[in-house]
Amino acid sequence: MYSIAVDFGISLDNLLAANPMTDPNNIAIGDQIVIPGLQGISGFVVTQNVGYGDSLRSLSRRAQVSESVLRKLNHITSPFELFAGFKLILPQKENFVPLTHGVVLAPGESLLEAAVRENRDPWALVQTNELGGRWDGAPGDLLFSASESTDTSPSTVKGGMPSAFIDVSVAPLPMTQGTTNIIKVKTHPGVTLNGTLVDMPLHFFPSSENNYVALQGVFAMLEPGLYPLKLEASLPDGRKQSFEQRVQIQSGYYPDDPMLSVDPETIDPAITLPENQQIATIASPATPAKLWQGMFQLPVAEDYCTKSRFGSRRAYNGGTYDSFHGGLDFGVCSAIHPFDIYAPADGVVVFTGQLTVRGNATIIDHGWGVYTGYWHQEEILVNVGDHVTTGQLIGKIGKTGRVTGPHLHWEVWVNGIQVNPAEWLNNTYP
Repeated sequence: MYSIAVDFGISLDNLLAANPMTDPNNIAIGDQIVIPGLQGISGFVVTQNVGYGDSLRSLSRRAQVSESVLRKLNHITSPFELFAGFKLILPQKENFVPLTHGVVLAPGESLLEAAVRENRDPWALVQTNELGGRWDGAPGDLLFSASESTDTSPSTVKGGMPSAFIDVSVAPLPMTQGTTNIIKVKTHPGVTLNGTLVDMPLHFFPSSENNYVALQGVFAMLEPGLYPLKLEASLPDGRKQSFEQRVQIQSGYYPDDPMLSVDPETIDPAITLPENQQIATIASPATPAKLWQGMFQLPVAEDYCTKSRFGSRRAYNGGTYDSFHGGLDFGVCSAIHPFDIYAPADGVVVFTGQLTVRGNATIIDHGWGVYTGYWHQEEILVNVGDHVTTGQLIGKIGKTGRVTGPHLHWEVWVNGIQVNPAEWLNNTYP
């Protein structure tokens, strides 16, 4: 009930008062909740995250709700308020199926020509999209119609985006500190892509014909707020097109770890800053070949224990909480627990060596800007240049470097940013 109250911008007390017969501790998917304070709105309302490239016009047409109602219901006074990840409140008719088939008018193309191209009824497009006639359409305009297939998933076609971008999807939205984000773009033949998220350059790699994917991490201590995601396309004839929209990045709600006492040398900026820069430099290149397949596997034996999780805020020797835990810590849980470290996915070893903070360290390049790091090892069992495979023994858990006990600190880097490794153990990227 609390999350519902947050979604609709009302107080929990008011929501509970409007639903006196509902147990706030026992609600289920499909339960209907009364939302107070929505003057002039009756029937059902739902919430939907605004996708990258969505506009008020395209959302209005897809949901068959007037723009004026959407503005009033969501207190929208400017188009700039409609950022990617915005929680939009939508009134919904009972049994209504949102329109899913999007038709974008190409430059110099009439509505009739677009309808013929997409095998659609031009008059149905006019009526459904509340146009003045077949003449009432502009280049880049997104028109919706009912899908004739069994696929009812929302179209990723975006109205108002330049013609080079056929489909665009960004997930997840909103973004969260420390997450891995997937940006997929379908283009016309011969188009090359680049872009930026916040201040990080995106690297796009082909996933299939005219389909491209970029993976990008979000810094775990980035201040929550709205940040630019810009896509740029270079066309075969030399023209360039771009589109930019703000995306919401929310807090990961990471807790503070207990104060840690360590060797003062291991927190001396004269030592830590050059070492951090060394690791960032190694983990920055985006190798074109994608070497991994499916989900990553655990880098330790199945009988494991987690000593510390990703993102928790860190302070040392009485200092301030101005850093974070950049990975997962796997401890030695019992006398019979193996000390072995295994490669979680195929890759190439690009670094081995002894460091002051990280101790005996190994870094593996998995391609497409994805790297994994293994710190504090007792023994390193691979060499730079080795091609490793999933499950291969690569080292032994130890207590070298800045540690309070033996453990493996495991990191995942995505395009130069540390991300939560647990995501890679539970999701398939891309």
